[in-house]
Amino acid sequence: MNDSNASATAPTLELRQVHRIFQQGGQKLPVLRGVSLSIAPGEIVALVGPSGAGKSTLLHLAGLLERPDDGAVLLNGSDCSRMSDLERTEARRSSIGFVYQFHHLLPEFSALDNVAMPLMIRRLKRSDAQQLAREILTRVGLGERVIHVPGELSGGERQRVALARALVTRPACVLADEPTGNLDRATAQMTFDLMLELSQTLGTAFVIVTHDIELARRCGRILHLSDRGLEPYRD
Repeated sequence: MNDSNASATAPTLELRQVHRIFQQGGQKLPVLRGVSLSIAPGEIVALVGPSGAGKSTLLHLAGLLERPDDGAVLLNGSDCSRMSDLERTEARRSSIGFVYQFHHLLPEFSALDNVAMPLMIRRLKRSDAQQLAREILTRVGLGERVIHVPGELSGGERQRVALARALVTRPACVLADEPTGNLDRATAQMTFDLMLELSQTLGTAFVIVTHDIELARRCGRILHLSDRGLEPYRD
C-alpha cells in the first residue's frame, strides 16, 4: 500500500467519478453514473436510498470486490485501478472489513475461530490469531461466548461476531450492508451503538447502508443515492 503520492492526510476511502454498467437481456443497464465519495479516517457515514439505486454495488466497488467501468477507487491514498488482482486482494484483506445483513458465519466453527479466520488466511499463527480474536470479541461484549458456535448464539450475538470478524484485522474502513436489517429494534439499536463506539475507540471509518433513517441520523453524515447520483440527505 505504499504510494509516493499518498499523504498522511489522505481520505481513508475515495471514489472518483465511478461508473458501473451491467448487461441485462443484451442491453446495458447503468447503475452508477459518475459517483464520487470521500471518507475521512474514523468517519462514520450512512448511505440511504431506494432499493435498486446501487448502494450494494457502490459498496462492492469501494470494497475492491468489483472494478468500476470508469473512474477510480483510492484506498489510503493509493489508486487501486493501478493494482493487479493479487494486490487488490491484499489491500482488501488488510484495509477493509465487511459486515452484511446476514452474518455469514461458518456454522461448524466457534465464535473464536470465525473471528480468527481472516488472520489465519493471512498466515498468522493460529495461537496468535485466536488471541487477537479473543480480544476483539471481548471488546464487543462476547468474551464469555467465544467457544459457542453460531447456532448457540442469538441473532444479535451472531451479528456482533460478524462485526468482530470485520474488525479483527484493524481495517481502515468497514463497509456494512444493512447490518441491522435482520434484527429486532432493540438489538438493532445496541448493534448500532457498538459500531459508533468502535469507530471512535479504534479510529475505524464506517460506511453503513441502511433503510433506517432514525439510525442513520446518528452518523456523522447521511448520503442519499438515487438515479440523480450521490447527494447529502434531506428530509
